[in-house]
Amino acid sequence: MEDFKRIFEKNKAWAAATKASFPDFFEGLAKQQNPEYLWIGCSDSRVPANQIMDLPPGEVFVHRNIANIVVPSDLNCLSVLQYAVEVLKVRHIIVCGHYGCGGIEAALSDRKNGMIDNWLRHIRTIKRLNEDVIAKTTTHQELSDLMCELNVIEQVNNVRATTVVQDAWDRGQEFSIHGIIYSIRDGLLRDIIHFDHGNNLVEGPDYPKALR
Repeated sequence: MEDFKRIFEKNKAWAAATKASFPDFFEGLAKQQNPEYLWIGCSDSRVPANQIMDLPPGEVFVHRNIANIVVPSDLNCLSVLQYAVEVLKVRHIIVCGHYGCGGIEAALSDRKNGMIDNWLRHIRTIKRLNEDVIAKTTTHQELSDLMCELNVIEQVNNVRATTVVQDAWDRGQEFSIHGIIYSIRDGLLRDIIHFDHGNNLVEGPDYPKALR
């Protein structure tokens, strides 16, 4: 319990420091949220959206799950997406994966992981559908990194295919979908892929070379 009490102590210190630097910060934050970004990321504790993009509270609407997966059966994720698009009117939907993802590693292994294996079937399907590209990797690190990138691309396409996004684009609403990946090894984001509001595909500078 003593360890947990430190959370409240650190919270008080943070709130006091924030108020000292920005006296009206919390009053403004309490009135509304008006984020430009929806972040769909991994639950990994090392990949916090606001810190990575150096944005304060209120700037990013966040959904996280194991391995940043977007599937039609996940009503939680789809509800977040709908709220972000239709109510908050975000300008950018970001799917962010990360190298060294535990979900990817578990999906690549032959071991049984319990209930989560049902969730990881989505990752294993990506591996099966990209066997020709994956066969060209020569080390486990290459395989793991490529799978993290392929997963981001797949989930971006899954976001794009939702009725939420398609209906919004049909209405003329303007927002883009971005697929990026974070490296815990150096703290940098890589730009893999995005779709603009015209549903046009743009390959980023960090698009996997194996797919070019």
